[in-house]
Formats: sequence, structure tokens, C-alpha cells
Amino acid sequence: MRILLVEDNEDLGEAIEKRLRTAGHSVEWVKDGDDVVPAAEAEPFDAVALDLMLPNRDGIGLIAELRKRKFNAPILVITARSEIDDKVSLLDLGADDYLVKPFDLRELEARLRALLRRTGGQASSTVGVGNLELDLAGLNAAVDGKALELGRREFRLLEILVAHEGKVVAKERLMNQLFNFDETVSVNALELHISRLRKKLEAANVEIGTVRGVGYVVRVRE
Repeated sequence: MRILLVEDNEDLGEAIEKRLRTAGHSVEWVKDGDDVVPAAEAEPFDAVALDLMLPNRDGIGLIAELRKRKFNAPILVITARSEIDDKVSLLDLGADDYLVKPFDLRELEARLRALLRRTGGQASSTVGVGNLELDLAGLNAAVDGKALELGRREFRLLEILVAHEGKVVAKERLMNQLFNFDETVSVNALELHISRLRKKLEAANVEIGTVRGVGYVVRVRE
């Protein structure tokens, strides 16, 4: 996922950023309320993790403004228990879920995954195409039940392609979702991951096709 993290607490923000990046997600960390809307409109995001108490702007007002501006990515609110006076109002304003401090970082990641599945109409953490199956929670992939040895980015790349089975995913979008904002990357890096994935999928009845000048598509072999 490509995640916008809004948290002014340095220690908590650093811990969340590290956890999400280690899990293979791309993270942009914003610490000031005034920077949230410009950041949200500058890049496409899959989800937002938003603290309610921020410098210069309060999180509740930001949620309302983002939704007014047609920002549709799911928003997970991070808040202290004392700040949740009316959970219904929070959700009615446009938040999709909330997490009360202190929390386990594993739960944060799991809730973000669940939000993404919900917005994509997917109920389970397991997805598949042909004889290839991915466990999104466990970060495991298997062909006919036999586990594949995939690197972190290889798994994320495969996850994105499988989620759009039969549809071409643009190279630019793949690069945006695979690599962090502060990394300098080239198309060659993406092509290298694609090449490695193709070799590891030789036993599968699915393939990664190339649409020249556009991107890649996962489909069942004919």
C-alpha cells in the first residue's frame, strides 16, 4: 500500500513508519496539520493513518475537508481514548475506522489491510488467480500449495498485479506503490523484479504479460 501517515509524535511516527516500510508499504510521513491536504492531493494514496491531535489543524476538521475535496482513500484515525467522545460522529464525518492508543503496531497494519480489502470489495485476506494463492496477512504465496520464496518487494508487486487480474497496471503506478518516497528508483529496478517473479512463477498456470510502453498484467495462461 501507499500510505499517508499523519502523526506529530516523533517516537510513535518513527515506529509506525518503520513497521509499515518493513512490511513493504510506501509511506509519506506528515507531522503538521497544515501539510495534510496538500500532501493528500499531491500523490495517490491507498490509505491514511491520521492522528486527531495535530499542530495547527485538528484531525476531525481535516477529515471533513478531505472528504469535501473528494479524497476517497480510507482513513484510519489514531487517537487517545479521551478524544473519542462520539464514535458515530467520527465515522459519519468520513473516517473508516479508528484505533485507540496505545496499540500494537501489528493491529495497525492489519486494520489498514482490512480497510483496503473492504474498499476493494474483498472480504478475505487470501487472494488468488489460477493455481497461485497469496496470503496477504502472512505475506506468503504458493503455487498448488507449494510455497514460493519471494522477497518483500516481489510479494508486494505480485499482490498488486493479482489484485488487478486481467487489467494492465501502469509501470508508474507500480513504482509509486513499491518504492518509498525518499528512494531514487528507475524503471530498470521494476523490470528486474518482474524478471525474477516470472522465473519463480514458471510452475504456475498464470503469467505476467508486458504491454509495451504501458505496464504489466497478470493473467491465466492460455
